Formats: sequence, structure tokens, C-alpha cells
Amino acid sequence: MKPRILSLEQDYSFILLGARGTGKSTLIESLFRKKAALWVDLLDPDEEAAFQAHPSLLAERCQALKRGSWVIVDEVQRAPKLLDVAHSFIERQGLLFGFTGSSARKLKRGAANLLAGRAFTYQLFPFSHVELFQDKAHTDQENGLQRYLEWGLLPQTLDFAERENHLRKYLRSYANTYLKEEIQMEQLVRNLPQFRRFLPIAAQMHTKVLNYSKMGREVGCDHTVVANYFDILEETLLGFRLPGFDTSLRKQQTKAPKFYFIDNGIARALASQLELPLKPGTFAYGSAFEAFVIAEVHKLISYRDKDESLSYLRTKDGAEVDLIVQRPSGVHDFIEIKSAATVFPEDLRTLMAFTRGETQARAFVVSQEKQAKKIEHVQCLHWSDFLIRFWKGEL
Repeated sequence: MKPRILSLEQDYSFILLGARGTGKSTLIESLFRKKAALWVDLLDPDEEAAFQAHPSLLAERCQALKRGSWVIVDEVQRAPKLLDVAHSFIERQGLLFGFTGSSARKLKRGAANLLAGRAFTYQLFPFSHVELFQDKAHTDQENGLQRYLEWGLLPQTLDFAERENHLRKYLRSYANTYLKEEIQMEQLVRNLPQFRRFLPIAAQMHTKVLNYSKMGREVGCDHTVVANYFDILEETLLGFRLPGFDTSLRKQQTKAPKFYFIDNGIARALASQLELPLKPGTFAYGSAFEAFVIAEVHKLISYRDKDESLSYLRTKDGAEVDLIVQRPSGVHDFIEIKSAATVFPEDLRTLMAFTRGETQARAFVVSQEKQAKKIEHVQCLHWSDFLIRFWKGEL
């Protein structure tokens, strides 16, 4: 198993959330299979049926366990009431529980208490470039970029190497499985045909500012339904909304957000674009590169577990900064993302204008230019150097 940079505490109960296929089961197998006193796999149809009908079965199996014993429950959203049972055993018997799940929405709606602070919550994403290549040379990193942009970084896709036919089949199957098992079986929406119409439109909005009313007209539903559908994408952990930047939280909430899927491969599968190669210099390539970098930063911020948040900035006249990393200290990183191999001063006018003379703003441009340089106060970094240094806290 390739090592993951997510660190799970070994002496405290946890809930590990993540979209399907991100490697949750593989990770906990590697960390807890030998130490777990009880293992419940709710992907097993018999186990799922038994625990759904009788959540108290977990109490029966836990009665004889010693204090400090580990109990692992895989895919707990299939029987969310088990969290209530676990809460009692954490309190009374000192057991340690590890849960995995792919739908925070199902857990919340299942009246589960999410252990009321008795467990840490983590999220696992598709592989990060930092996990795969932080010790590799530039040439290896460049060879991987095209693949990241077209096929994404779900663990299963790495097993197919360059077999594009296998990659297409897997990602199409992934999209269909999401519809059947996350949406249809878990009954997350009432109108499944309408949600099917929504998904490719949502995929086409990958990296774009959301207009719920316009999308509602395309889908054939009210704008509030579209907003709820994006809630579902977030709560089933397939994507995230990037709010507009403002130092006032109230004002920030009134700005239209952008939406990003957690993985380019997923977005391209849902948009039926897997047959279309991404060519450098095109709008589609630039958009995919932006999505890749922002998704990577999103992962790394989650993994390093600091009080940081992400936003973007756009003025009324259309000037834009792609990404802002906000911190409680007030020192924010303003990041412009360029897919070009060379960065010129004229490319950075907006970024410079927003950050020049601002002592609380650090300015970066992330591109494919191999040699680091500085243009006035803006640090220009190769995308891989930026991501690895960002993760290590070396910027």
C-alpha cells in the first residue's frame, strides 16, 4: 500500500469519512486489522441486514471486550444507529471505535449522534501528488501531470497505469455506482431522474461560479433544489464549494461560490468527457490545471488540520485571484494559478494590484515554469514545488 499522509490517532476513537474509492478500508486495514478485537464489515450484505434490523447486536458483541479494545465498523452509514450504541461503550466500558463512512448526509439524517465529541473526525481524499511524488525528480512529476488532469488520482486508477480503456471503464463505473449505491439505495433524493440530469451539468460547472437559478432552468427544477443537490455532492464528499473572499463573514456568505469536484477524473466521467484529451494551451486544460491545484491544496489543508480556510476573489469588474488561503492570524496567501510553462509580469497585474504593499498578504503564482523566480513581491513556483513546500510549511 502506498503510504498516506493522513495521520490517525491510535489511542482515540475516530470517524473516517471519504468518497467511495478513496482508500478508507485499505487504510484502516493496514493500521487496525491486527489490533482490532472486533471487525464489522457493513459491505457484507448479511452483516448490513443484521445490524440495520438489530443495532443492539453490536452491544452483544462488545460486552466481553476489555477496556482499550478496538472495534472497527466499515461503512457505518449503512447502519448509522450503531454510532449511538458505540457512544455508550466508549463512555461506560472505555472501548475504542473506528468508523468509516462515505456519506455524512446519511449519518446526520440517520439520527446518529456522531459520538458527540467522543471521536475525532477525519476525511480521506483521492491520492495527493505529495503522497506520490514528494521525493521524485521534476521529470517524474511532469510525466504525472497529464495523467492527473485527465484521469485523476483515485487509488484504483493508479493500478491501470496507461491503459486508457481500463481507466475509462473504471471511472464510468464509478459514476454509475455513485448514482446507484450512494443516491438511489440510500434514498438521498426523491426525484432520481432529475438528479441524473443535474450531475453532468454540475460537472460542467467544475471550477465555475455557481448560478443556481440558471442551472435550475437547465435541470427543470427550482433553484433551491439545485442548491440542495450541491449540498448532496458535498455531504457525499464528492466536491466542495469555494466561497468568495471577504474579511466580513456576513458579506462572504452573500457572494456566489465556485464548485470543485475532489478529483478531475470524477468530474470528467460525470461530464462524459473521458474521450476528450486535454491539450496544453486550451481553456479546458487551464481549467483542469486550476482544479487540480485547488483540490490538492484543499486536501493538504484538511490533512494538516489547522484553522485555515479557502476562498477566491472576484471584483465587480471581473478581476480575479484564483485561490486565497485564509488564516486566523490575518496573514493570507493570494495564489494565482497558470498552466503556462513561462510566467510573465503582465500575467500578474491583478495579483500584484491586490497584494502590493499589503503586509498581511503573501503572493504566489503556481505554474509549470520549472525555475523558481520572483516578480516584484510575487513568488513564482513550479506547481510541484509549491504543493510540497506548502505541505511541509516551508513557504
